[in-house]
Amino acid sequence: MIAFFAHFLYVLAGWTLVIKFAFPVAMALAEGIPAGTYVYWDFWWVVHIWLGWSMLHWQRYTWWLAIGVALVEIVIVVVKLWWFLAEPEWSIWQTNWFINKLFVLACFVGVLALFTIRGETLRRRSPAPHMEGSR
Repeated sequence: MIAFFAHFLYVLAGWTLVIKFAFPVAMALAEGIPAGTYVYWDFWWVVHIWLGWSMLHWQRYTWWLAIGVALVEIVIVVVKLWWFLAEPEWSIWQTNWFINKLFVLACFVGVLALFTIRGETLRRRSPAPHMEGSR
């Protein structure tokens, strides 16, 4: 399951880059307006890649990172969805954003559940053998 969620995080990062950067730039260029007009500057994708990498190449901090990122992401996404659903605007931009947030929420609820249920075992897990010499 750890590998599944690590790869899920990579997919989320890629998807985020497409819907928050590539698609908005393409739309702006097609409309003949500045490329950054619709870009949603967000760098959570970097954290998602880092956490995914850490889960595949286990580090001493991975358990804490997974729990911390999951809790922060869940709180942020739930608050944002709450605000959005109070007065939804179903434009192409908001619909993309909404779908992305649902997948982010699903991923991090799953990560939190996995790392909570298997917490003791995962906390004792050794770092990846090939990473030992790099410290």
